[in-house]
Amino acid sequence: MPLTDKAIAGLHTGDSVLLSGVMYTARDAAHKRMVGALDKGESIPFDVKGQIIYYMGPAPAKPGSVIGSAGPTTSYRMDNYAPRLMAAGLKGMIGKGQRTQPVLDAIKEYKLCILPRSAASAH
Repeated sequence: MPLTDKAIAGLHTGDSVLLSGVMYTARDAAHKRMVGALDKGESIPFDVKGQIIYYMGPAPAKPGSVIGSAGPTTSYRMDNYAPRLMAAGLKGMIGKGQRTQPVLDAIKEYKLCILPRSAASAH
């Protein structure tokens, strides 16, 4: 990561994908803040161009651990914000569940790579 249009164009349904690099996590409240900032012409905490956002729902840490389990959360909660982030250059999302038609249309328009939740397991 970051992903390029060329790399995405070479993928086919069912391909195994190994991701390497920095992956960002964000849920609906963070998406709302990022889109609000972009709409005001302000910067956001990272450049979304070519990046993947993992829709992650953390669990409480066990004693002695820094973080608990970090599993995928429901994607449709980000659907009000996802097309705006795609327009800004976002190239991938990892989450679970169905997406709304405006998001599906934006995925095609901006040529995104959508990874199933099974791809989200960390190694």
